[in-house]
Amino acid sequence: MKLGFVSDSLGNMGFDELLDTASGLGVSGVEINTGGWSAAPHSDLEAMKISADARRDFRMAFGDRSLEIVSLNANGNPLHPTDPAQGECLNDTICVAGNTGISTVCRMSGLPAGGATDTMPNWVVSSWPPETQHILDYQWNEALLPYWREIVDLASSAGVKRIALELHGNQCVYNVPSLLKLREAVGPIVGANLDPSHLFWMGADPLAAATALGEAIYHVHAKDTLLNTPVQATTSLLENGDLMDIPARSWSCVTLGFGHGEEWWRQLCYHLRMAGYDGWLSIEHEDVLLNSLEGLEKSVALLNGVMPVAPSDFTPQAI
Repeated sequence: MKLGFVSDSLGNMGFDELLDTASGLGVSGVEINTGGWSAAPHSDLEAMKISADARRDFRMAFGDRSLEIVSLNANGNPLHPTDPAQGECLNDTICVAGNTGISTVCRMSGLPAGGATDTMPNWVVSSWPPETQHILDYQWNEALLPYWREIVDLASSAGVKRIALELHGNQCVYNVPSLLKLREAVGPIVGANLDPSHLFWMGADPLAAATALGEAIYHVHAKDTLLNTPVQATTSLLENGDLMDIPARSWSCVTLGFGHGEEWWRQLCYHLRMAGYDGWLSIEHEDVLLNSLEGLEKSVALLNGVMPVAPSDFTPQAI
């Protein structure tokens, strides 16, 4: 496996300072945010769309520091009924990735409205009352599947081999069954970006998810979640409070090791190996209480202690 981090983890730094810091941290690469829900301070998607020189300079900045481009990340809601720019960002990111020789793009699946005349996305998390099933039928059959069939065609023509969808709340694809359902419908270009933090707060087991996904794991975001048990006992894990008010929330995204210890992350790495995954662990720092660089340093140190790097070479002796 190889270690990197998401560029927005150090969103207060300029591009060159970001890459210099990555080099100093000893990671192997950086995953670059390109837009959507990110201000994309480290990429100029418009320039790279039209300029081969811009794309060359972008790659050279990594190569000069012996770093790799982990992936391009265009996270957002491409199926938002009133914000088409989020979908355009993914299209542009796929084209730029293909023209730059980047094989993986990270993204959310998207969440449409609940019906053709609605203006806001609608996330269904229960089976009752009956209209929930009508909403899901519309979202999947009228919006999600047609959209992703077009995106898969675009990615294939652009030379992008993998689109890694983050299993994230408020999206049509948020767990293992929904990822596999979409993948079965549109083909193997679509796979999972396994981010344990979201599975934790939705009550799933990331270790079991790794096993169930197997070859469908295309990317891993290393992010932790603190489950605040006393608050959870009265509010549940369905949390919509202020992201900055960690004491009042039932769960919060935190620095690696502050929600689940080193032993848990060691188990994740081993379960990923068992599932056949030997790719990137890309740290995504979103802890509002810790300094971003300090949190990233602590996360790098933890993963360096548990992440397998060299290939297996054990063979039973002939006796």
